[in-house]
Amino acid sequence: MNNNDLSRAERLEIGILLGKDYSLRAIAGVLKRSPNTISYEIRKNSVSGEYDPVKAHNKARLRKRMRRLQWSKLSENPDLERFVIEKLYCHWNPDEIAGYLKRNEKHYPWYISKTAIYEWLMTAEGERYDVYLYSKRRGRRRRKSKSKRVVIPNRVDITSRFLGADNRSRYGHWEDDSIISKRGTQGGAKVAYERKTRLIIARKVESMKPEEHAEAERDIFSRHKAISITRDNGFENRFHERVGIPSFFCRPYSAWQKGGVENANKMIRRYLPKRTDFNSVSQENLDYIVSIINRKPRKILGYRSALEVARAAGIIKDEGVLIQG
Repeated sequence: MNNNDLSRAERLEIGILLGKDYSLRAIAGVLKRSPNTISYEIRKNSVSGEYDPVKAHNKARLRKRMRRLQWSKLSENPDLERFVIEKLYCHWNPDEIAGYLKRNEKHYPWYISKTAIYEWLMTAEGERYDVYLYSKRRGRRRRKSKSKRVVIPNRVDITSRFLGADNRSRYGHWEDDSIISKRGTQGGAKVAYERKTRLIIARKVESMKPEEHAEAERDIFSRHKAISITRDNGFENRFHERVGIPSFFCRPYSAWQKGGVENANKMIRRYLPKRTDFNSVSQENLDYIVSIINRKPRKILGYRSALEVARAAGIIKDEGVLIQG
């Protein structure tokens, strides 16, 4: 895979982060990619001006497949193939061959890109000419993996998560995420989502400091039954052990692995859209919004509300928070 190619997981993460109003540079930082790569991805693979991760991935795959077929031009055109081989004998590299053809397009009835030539050199038919490249490379170089600084202590991967959380067969397994305030302001909300009942709980936070998020979670889970929490790798989750509940972490840039809470965030964003300054949002406002969502009949729950199912399942320990939840 080309080092600039994005995976399906990365595209899903881009879609989520765009929905959270992250800047292109911030998205690049999360994915450890160049901002130019993110900008190119959104510009080339958006459909009708909107970036849909699934459509973007299909569009990119189709383009890549068509690009890989370009090398067949050499087999279909003996004159072009002869020209390329002659220049390789003269130690011209594929970029020089393609550049020369483009510059002199009036004199040649055909053209081939450097990528197509490299692809051809990697086939059984073209690999014999690979030795004429100055670098004498076979295939593509792989970047050495760099050691990464551990941000989350004692991080446990989602692959170790309890079966009852994976298949939603047990109550008390939660997903966790944050909604951030508009750019240039502090704070936001800590959002928890119970996977089986679809119950949503939110607490206002004044910053993204790990200790504040841990305190918000302790408040949430002192009032609600919790067996596990699935999280992303955000710095605000650094103090997850202080909450006292087993935590499992999504793989890097794979927030789609906790899609339930991401969907919960979208529902909350209907009332608190992007660019909301959370300094103007009180906990009472947040409780009221979440209450509206939790009291809706849900098809997936047999048209019962999340609140009704959670109460029956014993998820809510403190009946005094029913208005809030």
